[in-house]
Amino acid sequence: MLSRACKWFLLALMALAQAAAAAELTVSAAASLTDAFRAIGRDYEAQHPGARVLLNFGASGALLQQIAKGAPVDVFASADQETMDQAQQQNLIAERRDFTRNALVLIVPAGSRLAPASLGDLTRPGVKRIAMGNPASVPVGRYARRALENASLWTAVEAKIIQAQNVRQALDYVARGEVDAGFVFATDAAVMKDKVKVALDVPAGTPISYPIARVAAGANAEEARRFIAHVLSPAGQEVLARFGFLRP
Repeated sequence: MLSRACKWFLLALMALAQAAAAAELTVSAAASLTDAFRAIGRDYEAQHPGARVLLNFGASGALLQQIAKGAPVDVFASADQETMDQAQQQNLIAERRDFTRNALVLIVPAGSRLAPASLGDLTRPGVKRIAMGNPASVPVGRYARRALENASLWTAVEAKIIQAQNVRQALDYVARGEVDAGFVFATDAAVMKDKVKVALDVPAGTPISYPIARVAAGANAEEARRFIAHVLSPAGQEVLARFGFLRP
């Protein structure tokens, strides 16, 4: 039999463990949010002593697959509505909110002489490789493909497409000069102003709106709600604006 003191000691340890678990928050966010969410995570931890924000970045579609397979995630932030729609259809999320917007751009290496005046210039022989996210799982790739389809250019340039696993990989391809041009979000282009330049603002056809939601199976529902509220707060919106994101 355990003494009363031992029982109280074990109960205290269990309470401490539960408190520690409750303060640890896992956030899966679209790759384009990397820099902004790192800053938001630091601010959140500073405002909530004891809280720890664990960030996981990747293509929105890949993150959704992880959540669907049971990955321990508390908050999901996607770069498009379509991916979050899929999460909602699978009953994986709750308390969905739109929190920011972005824009689609075509970039070229900083030292490139290529200066496309329109998407139609991508069909020229001098343009051999074009980077963009895989449309099957990467929102920026879906937006880019739709823009090319709307301009009746997809068939003409499809053979030139170099698919990337996420928007930051497409950005890296252009920055290293491994491709002639690439489709990224405006906020991604701003991260490497010294290595890439924006050639065109590309009409996406639909607003590029980012939703955020609590993951229904997440272990830390209250902490997730607080984090989402922080992202939506004036302080969170100021950080997003600092990194070039637009108001929702």
